Formats: sequence, structure tokens, C-alpha cells
Amino acid sequence: MKKDVMILTGAGQIGMAIARRMGAGMKIVIGDKKPENAQAIAKIMKDAGFDVEAMEMDLSSRASIKKLIAKAQEYGEIAMLVNAAGVSPSQAPVEAILKVDLYGTAVLLEEVGKVIKEGGVGVTISSQSGHRMPALTPEEDEQLACTPAEELLELDILQPKNIKDTLHAYQMAKRCNEKRVMAESVKWGEKGARVNSISPGIVVTPLAIDEFNGPRGDFYKNMFAKCPAGRPGTADEIANVAELLMSDKGAFITGADFLIDGGATASYFYGPLKPEA
Repeated sequence: MKKDVMILTGAGQIGMAIARRMGAGMKIVIGDKKPENAQAIAKIMKDAGFDVEAMEMDLSSRASIKKLIAKAQEYGEIAMLVNAAGVSPSQAPVEAILKVDLYGTAVLLEEVGKVIKEGGVGVTISSQSGHRMPALTPEEDEQLACTPAEELLELDILQPKNIKDTLHAYQMAKRCNEKRVMAESVKWGEKGARVNSISPGIVVTPLAIDEFNGPRGDFYKNMFAKCPAGRPGTADEIANVAELLMSDKGAFITGADFLIDGGATASYFYGPLKPEA
């Protein structure tokens, strides 16, 4: 029997929290670069009563994304997209961050947008990092939003000479995610569908715990200690906002980005986290 399908990319805590909140009664197809991660999340969700299938999927490959979409369509119309895939500044080199987080997200939004059903909805997980970078020019923002995906990595602002380090690459990728969601929301709207992005701050996940105990641990601990909330967030708190965006209560919200970071970005610009000049 055909049923509505949710695509979940990235088998992590945030993606699973959103899928558990929104995926009851749907077929959920999980794609991750590491199939064992997708299978682990699928088992947890199956044991909780969800209808889930795990697949290997490489976000940096259009062919791999299209294969995932084709598998999802075997079960029914794609009604929801939750994109929580990506790599962090401490996980990958500059080239990989741009290929996965920037290019891959652009391709995924484009390809799902071609087939999303009327009334469908998507969220992509961006990051507070996209809000930390100085403003780009209007021309640069438009390039990130509208350049054909296959030409994105050729943009001058993304060339090695203009990318300082992996954190800068990550910030550019997340800024691109936000702008891309704005541009894609216009195209999705032609099909009666909506798409938004969420920019979490420090959220406790197995990956974050590794970071807390790693070489950048003091940096992260200082960040949430000096933010207004005084603590890191949880995956379920991100899912709270995703639930609003993906439900009928969010029917007038599309092309928007929601910063959920306990006030860390506010503190970065106007409080104790502000970098010394």
C-alpha cells in the first residue's frame, strides 16, 4: 500500500528527533554516508513502531541523492524532507565541507523540490556558524542563492585563496544553506510546498560529546557557559521548532531560517562571547 514518504538524510540525533516527531504513519527512508549509522537509527525507530528503511547515501553525489529519492518514490509520494546530513569543521578538510555541506545540500533541495508533493514540507539543518560571519555583499548572497548547483564550487568566493580554514568553509556553507533555502522556497511554492532551515547552536549529541572532550572542548564549553541560556541544547528542542515549521501551524512560514542557539550568537556580537578586537 502506498503511503506518504519522509526522506531523512543524516542518521544523527537531531534528524531522528524530528523524524520521530513528524513521521508517524509515514514511510521513512533514512540515508547516511555510513550505512551502519542509518541502520542503527532505523532499528531504534522500528523498535518504537515507525516504518523505516535505511540506505547508504552520499550527500556530495547527485547520483546518490537521486538513487535515494527513487527508492523513496517506490513507497509513495515524498511529503517531507529532513536534511540533517553534513560534516563539521573538525571532521573534514575545506574541500569536503564545501562539497558536502554546501554543494550537497543545494543539490538535495533542488532534487527533492522537483518531486515534493503538493502540501509537502522540508527542513534543512544549518548552523549558528552561518550567522557568525561578516555580511556578504548582496551580489555574493545572490550567487550563493541562485548559481546552478553544478557551478557553485566554481564561485570566486569559494576558491581556496578566499577560504581561510575549515571553520570559514563551514560558515560559508551554512550561509549558502540559508540563502539556498530562500531561493528554493520560491520553486517549492510553485508546487504548493514549503521549505525552511534551522540553525542550531551547541546541541548535545554523541558528536558534540566527542567535541567537548576533544582539542576544541574548552571553546565549546565556554560558548554555552557564556550564552544567555547557560547550557547546550537538546535534539528535542530543535525538533520542537521543526514540528512548528512542518505542521499546519507553520503554513505561512517558508524560505526562513530559525536560529536556535540559546543566545550564543547574541552573546558573540553583544555579550561576553564577543571576540577581543
